[in-house]
Amino acid sequence: MNEKKEKLLESVDLSPFERIRRTNAAGGEYWSSRDFAAVLSYSDYRNFEQVIGKARLACFNSGHRIEDHFVEVTEMVTIGSGAQRPIKTVLLSRYACYLIVQNADPLKEIVALGQTYFAVQTRRQELSDRATEEERRLLLRDEMKMHNVRLAGTAKESGVIDPRDYAIFQDHGYRGLYGGLGAKDIHRRKRLKKSQQILDGDT
Repeated sequence: MNEKKEKLLESVDLSPFERIRRTNAAGGEYWSSRDFAAVLSYSDYRNFEQVIGKARLACFNSGHRIEDHFVEVTEMVTIGSGAQRPIKTVLLSRYACYLIVQNADPLKEIVALGQTYFAVQTRRQELSDRATEEERRLLLRDEMKMHNVRLAGTAKESGVIDPRDYAIFQDHGYRGLYGGLGAKDIHRRKRLKKSQQILDGDT
């Protein structure tokens, strides 16, 4: 990749794909198929509709809900006489854009750039989601540790001193946290070894 393309990918402000990115009232991002076609140098929108069709099929084959990524709407545009007429547009998610550039004309330089750009952005989103999931797991683990400390204190106050009695007491605590599952059930569901503790697995 040449230096010009690298700079374009590194700078969100310079990216033609980010410049046409829109946001709705809830802050969600989306792209207009009309804007996207223009950026990808499709002068005839009917040709671009064929690309959208291929992207829809790829979306379906990958197990995703098409309606979550491709939303058909009708927009009003002003024509030469000043009058307005309705045109069909598809609102696209970032994933839909990724599928479109994968199915667009690879001979177009902007398409090749878009393939790299959306591959990078999709990967960044995946890593961000993974980090969020990891944070959630760690928070739940901390909650479990605090729960066990409180449980031990409550057991002691209740006169539960014998290890076997405490194990039963603790098991009831797990059942409350895991929807009725006891310690053995939790170990089985998490596929933990006998030497592993419940907190060793994903909570």
